[in-house]
Amino acid sequence: MSTSKQLLTSVEMARFVARGFLRLDGVVPPEINERAVAALEQGLPGVPYGTPLAEAFAPDTFVHDLLAVPAVAGAVESLVGPGPTVDHHAVHVREPHEGQAQPLHGDAIIDVRPDAFDIQLMYYPHEVTADMGGTLSVPGSHLRRINETDVGRVQNLRGQTRLTCPAGTVVVVHHGIWHSGRRNDTARRRYMFKLRLNPTVPQVRLWDLADLHDPAVNAELGAWLPWYEQATGRLEIYNRVLLWRALTGDDTFDVDHWVTRVSNRPALRSHA
Repeated sequence: MSTSKQLLTSVEMARFVARGFLRLDGVVPPEINERAVAALEQGLPGVPYGTPLAEAFAPDTFVHDLLAVPAVAGAVESLVGPGPTVDHHAVHVREPHEGQAQPLHGDAIIDVRPDAFDIQLMYYPHEVTADMGGTLSVPGSHLRRINETDVGRVQNLRGQTRLTCPAGTVVVVHHGIWHSGRRNDTARRRYMFKLRLNPTVPQVRLWDLADLHDPAVNAELGAWLPWYEQATGRLEIYNRVLLWRALTGDDTFDVDHWVTRVSNRPALRSHA
């Protein structure tokens, strides 16, 4: 396996900004997946909040090797930069025939940071089939700020996704995405390892910039998602532009003048 990091492209970064997640399907080798399942069955020791990621997991652990997978390492560095710290980690288990699902929610409290975000790695060491309770998420929900289960009464939204994936899949999500663990209707436990990371550097131009001006970047940032309302759905495009400006350091970037037209403040001129 190559040990070189695979930084994200600008188009992939724009897709993350617009949708709030990126899928890395089947990128983790079987040997790590097998060790991961065994470790998750036993449970994992805690890691204190703020521990540097490089110091958090011993070299003989599956987490250390998971984070060294080039696609995973590249996504982490592209999104939160070098030297992130651990916010927390958790082992999520959906029990066989458990008969219930989580309510739709966002993690933690309302987060008003306009120019920074945490990421969460959701790692699935075994195949997740349609009836195993794969994580449900709502693409593009991450910039509509809520407090935990504010949306818990919502049952279904157009365009929501219920994860099915091959073994060794990692989904990297923006901390604000709406999601829930679904009911497991099989006779097998379903495992997911979650790791939340906090940036320690400005999240500006950390990825592969070779395609920064590719028209596909604008197409990703301007994409309309099925659950958006006609009126307030426009705010999602607006907030994407603000985040892309912060990530690129380009305060002139826009999609169809969404931000420019409402932030235009011509300087007052003196009349001599």
